[in-house]
Amino acid sequence: MTEPGSEVSLREYGPAVSVPLSAEAGRALAASGILQSATPDPGRIGHWLLRAGSRVGAVRTPGGPVVRIMPKTPVSRLFFLLGFSLDPARAWRDSREGTVDTGAYDDVVPALAHAVERQIDGALRRGVLQGYREVEESALVVRGRLREAEQIRRHFGRTPPVEIVYDAYTADTAENRILRAATERLLRLPDVPGPVRRRLAHQRVRLADAQPLVRGQELPRWQPSRLNSRYQSALRLAEAVLRGTSPEHRPGGTDPLTVDGFLFDMNQLFEDFVTVALGEALREHDLTTRRQDVHHLDVAGLVRIRPDLVVRTGDGRAPLAVADAKYKVEKGDGLLNADLYQALTYATVLGLREAHLVYAAGRRPEHFHEVHGTAAGRDGRGMRIYQHSLDLSSDPAQLLASLRHIAARLAESSPHPRS
Repeated sequence: MTEPGSEVSLREYGPAVSVPLSAEAGRALAASGILQSATPDPGRIGHWLLRAGSRVGAVRTPGGPVVRIMPKTPVSRLFFLLGFSLDPARAWRDSREGTVDTGAYDDVVPALAHAVERQIDGALRRGVLQGYREVEESALVVRGRLREAEQIRRHFGRTPPVEIVYDAYTADTAENRILRAATERLLRLPDVPGPVRRRLAHQRVRLADAQPLVRGQELPRWQPSRLNSRYQSALRLAEAVLRGTSPEHRPGGTDPLTVDGFLFDMNQLFEDFVTVALGEALREHDLTTRRQDVHHLDVAGLVRIRPDLVVRTGDGRAPLAVADAKYKVEKGDGLLNADLYQALTYATVLGLREAHLVYAAGRRPEHFHEVHGTAAGRDGRGMRIYQHSLDLSSDPAQLLASLRHIAARLAESSPHPRS
């Protein structure tokens, strides 16, 4: 059996690997949904066949090994996609790979821990942000405002203590709580290098006046402002850590397993990157976009459809184009029938003459299928379904240029003149 503390290395969508595992550890992995599949190896007693899917990172199983899943995409590129999705304005201005500093690490968890620690260090360089927070407490002296209803309910006929509410100027703010929680989260992960772990521990000390978050509760809300501008990049990355796909951080604590770690879902990351980047590029054409825009296939409204991106006029009223991101490799013959049917459905329901599919890889950057039996428009052609491919191995500037080209193609599908 694989001993606790041992390691198993898998590759995203790679071949299954036969690993010695206890039945308990194997069942925990199978039930967690972390892997694409985890099944007993019929050819080797006491072994399990593990195959990774779209999730990359590292997790520690109870009584089992640390499972490390390496991405197909270089880690520096993965963090460029993440950085753009979180802060497109900054990344659009600076398309170099340094928008998220991953250091020299080429594995997901070490790079993530390094990036978050560097962002927090930068945020705290001018001191810990403080702000006003409403405090309710029982006290021996009156401070702030008396909570009359609580005073009567708890201490009728007796004073002190008095029930009061006041605004305290404190470091216990939503922003600092989020940064502290992300720091503590990373300190519990496997694979965090020693130097990074020591720096994270130092940041936790600097944030000690912020209260820890309760597991399973929603993250506290914060609003971007001039006062917290130096915190904003760190906060977005910290929230990505806390909202990661690790089972430990599913809201409500409903997961029955104690599987600790951090995973990126490459499907979601690619979708976020494509839709955010297209949305930013389409603003240059005076168009608006809606992500995960809900519509219904049937008149009764029983069957919902949610395209990844719907392009609309500048006032947001009329749909002009629809696009869906697919983190998969386009087949050699250029056909992925289920995807084409899905795009056709979107275009039909929205009353559009075009639909667009954006793949993570493919042999041709762009081609289309004209749908048989659809009514010809003024240009004499029927409905078209376009397939675009992005080369994730290309540098960020090329990636963004490709997305600008796709955005221009989406903008051209508009039948309405733009001012």
